[in-house]
Amino acid sequence: MDAIQSARELGKTIQNDDIFIKMMAAQQRSDEDAQLQEMIVRFNQIRMDLNEEIQKPDKDQEEVSRLDKSMKDLYQKIFQNENMAGYTAARNEMEQMLAFVNQIITGSAQGLDPDTIEFQESCGGDCGGCSGCS
Repeated sequence: MDAIQSARELGKTIQNDDIFIKMMAAQQRSDEDAQLQEMIVRFNQIRMDLNEEIQKPDKDQEEVSRLDKSMKDLYQKIFQNENMAGYTAARNEMEQMLAFVNQIITGSAQGLDPDTIEFQESCGGDCGGCSGCS
Protein backbone atom coordinates (compact mmCIF):
# COMPACT_ATOMS: atom_id res chain seq x y z
CA MET A 1 0.00 0.00 0.00
CA ASP A 2 1.43 3.38 -0.94
CA ALA A 3 1.40 6.50 1.24
CA ILE A 4 -1.48 8.15 -0.64
CA GLN A 5 -3.70 5.09 -0.24
CA SER A 6 -2.73 4.91 3.43
CA ALA A 7 -3.68 8.58 3.81
CA ARG A 8 -7.09 7.87 2.26
CA GLU A 9 -7.56 4.99 4.70
CA LEU A 10 -6.52 7.30 7.55
CA GLY A 11 -9.15 9.78 6.37
CA LYS A 12 -11.80 7.07 6.56
CA THR A 13 -10.57 6.05 10.00
CA ILE A 14 -10.80 9.66 11.20
CA GLN A 15 -14.36 9.92 9.89
CA ASN A 16 -15.30 6.80 11.87
CA ASP A 17 -13.61 8.00 15.08
CA ASP A 18 -15.85 8.89 18.02
CA ILE A 19 -14.25 12.34 18.22
CA PHE A 20 -15.21 13.14 14.62
CA ILE A 21 -18.72 11.72 15.07
CA LYS A 22 -19.19 13.77 18.25
CA MET A 23 -18.01 16.94 16.47
CA MET A 24 -20.36 16.39 13.54
CA ALA A 25 -23.31 15.80 15.87
CA ALA A 26 -22.45 18.97 17.80
CA GLN A 27 -22.21 20.91 14.53
CA GLN A 28 -25.63 19.64 13.49
CA ARG A 29 -27.15 20.68 16.82
CA SER A 30 -25.65 24.16 16.34
CA ASP A 31 -26.89 24.35 12.76
CA GLU A 32 -30.41 23.35 13.86
CA ASP A 33 -30.52 25.82 16.77
CA ALA A 34 -32.68 28.60 15.29
CA GLN A 35 -31.91 31.03 18.10
CA LEU A 36 -28.16 30.51 17.68
CA GLN A 37 -28.35 30.90 13.92
CA GLU A 38 -30.35 34.11 14.34
CA MET A 39 -27.69 35.49 16.69
CA ILE A 40 -24.96 34.59 14.17
CA VAL A 41 -26.83 36.37 11.37
CA ARG A 42 -27.29 39.45 13.60
CA PHE A 43 -23.61 39.32 14.60
CA ASN A 44 -22.51 39.26 10.95
CA GLN A 45 -24.85 42.16 10.11
CA ILE A 46 -23.52 44.25 12.99
CA ARG A 47 -19.95 43.44 11.91
CA MET A 48 -20.70 44.59 8.36
CA ASP A 49 -22.38 47.76 9.68
CA LEU A 50 -19.37 48.44 11.89
CA ASN A 51 -16.94 47.95 9.00
CA GLU A 52 -19.02 50.29 6.83
CA GLU A 53 -19.08 52.93 9.55
CA ILE A 54 -15.33 52.65 10.13
CA GLN A 55 -14.67 53.14 6.40
CA LYS A 56 -16.62 56.40 6.24
CA PRO A 57 -14.44 59.50 6.11
CA ASP A 58 -16.82 61.23 8.52
CA LYS A 59 -17.45 58.26 10.76
CA ASP A 60 -19.56 58.73 13.85
CA GLN A 61 -17.38 57.60 16.75
CA GLU A 62 -20.40 57.12 18.99
CA GLU A 63 -21.97 54.83 16.39
CA VAL A 64 -18.68 52.92 16.06
CA SER A 65 -18.60 52.44 19.84
CA ARG A 66 -22.26 51.38 19.95
CA LEU A 67 -21.82 48.86 17.13
CA ASP A 68 -18.59 47.55 18.63
CA LYS A 69 -20.27 47.02 22.01
CA SER A 70 -23.28 45.34 20.39
CA MET A 71 -21.00 43.05 18.43
CA LYS A 72 -18.95 42.08 21.51
CA ASP A 73 -22.07 41.48 23.61
CA LEU A 74 -23.62 39.30 20.93
CA TYR A 75 -20.34 37.41 20.42
CA GLN A 76 -20.32 36.57 24.13
CA LYS A 77 -23.95 35.38 23.97
CA ILE A 78 -23.20 33.22 20.94
CA PHE A 79 -20.36 31.42 22.69
CA GLN A 80 -22.40 31.02 25.87
CA ASN A 81 -25.05 29.18 23.86
CA GLU A 82 -25.09 25.52 24.93
CA ASN A 83 -24.92 24.20 21.36
CA MET A 84 -22.12 26.55 20.32
CA ALA A 85 -20.16 25.72 23.47
CA GLY A 86 -20.61 22.01 22.76
CA TYR A 87 -19.51 22.42 19.16
CA THR A 88 -16.50 24.50 20.16
CA ALA A 89 -15.38 21.89 22.70
CA ALA A 90 -15.87 19.05 20.20
CA ARG A 91 -14.02 20.96 17.47
CA ASN A 92 -11.13 21.65 19.86
CA GLU A 93 -10.92 17.94 20.70
CA MET A 94 -10.88 17.14 16.97
CA GLU A 95 -8.15 19.71 16.32
CA GLN A 96 -6.04 18.20 19.11
CA MET A 97 -6.42 14.72 17.61
CA LEU A 98 -5.46 16.04 14.16
CA ALA A 99 -2.44 17.81 15.65
CA PHE A 100 -1.28 14.51 17.14
CA VAL A 101 -1.85 12.68 13.86
CA ASN A 102 0.15 15.38 12.10
CA GLN A 103 2.96 15.05 14.65
CA ILE A 104 3.10 11.30 14.02
CA ILE A 105 3.18 11.80 10.24
CA THR A 106 5.80 14.56 10.45
CA GLY A 107 7.96 12.61 12.90
CA SER A 108 7.71 9.51 10.72
CA ALA A 109 8.80 11.53 7.68
CA GLN A 110 11.84 12.61 9.73
CA GLY A 111 12.74 9.00 10.44
CA LEU A 112 11.32 8.68 13.94
CA ASP A 113 9.58 5.50 15.04
CA PRO A 114 5.83 6.24 14.72
CA ASP A 115 5.07 3.91 17.65
CA THR A 116 7.16 5.99 20.05
CA ILE A 117 6.01 9.49 19.07
CA GLU A 118 4.11 11.10 21.93
CA PHE A 119 1.79 14.09 21.71
CA GLN A 120 3.57 17.39 22.22
CA GLU A 121 1.37 20.28 23.23
CA SER A 122 2.03 23.27 21.00
CA CYS A 123 3.30 26.38 22.73
CA GLY A 124 1.41 28.47 20.17
CA GLY A 125 4.39 30.72 19.64
CA ASP A 126 6.86 31.48 16.90
CA CYS A 127 8.67 28.27 15.99
CA GLY A 128 11.62 30.03 14.34
CA GLY A 129 14.16 29.22 17.01
CA CYS A 130 12.51 26.17 18.54
CA SER A 131 13.03 22.48 17.86
CA GLY A 132 10.78 21.26 20.65
CA CYS A 133 7.84 20.02 18.55
CA SER A 134 9.64 17.73 16.14
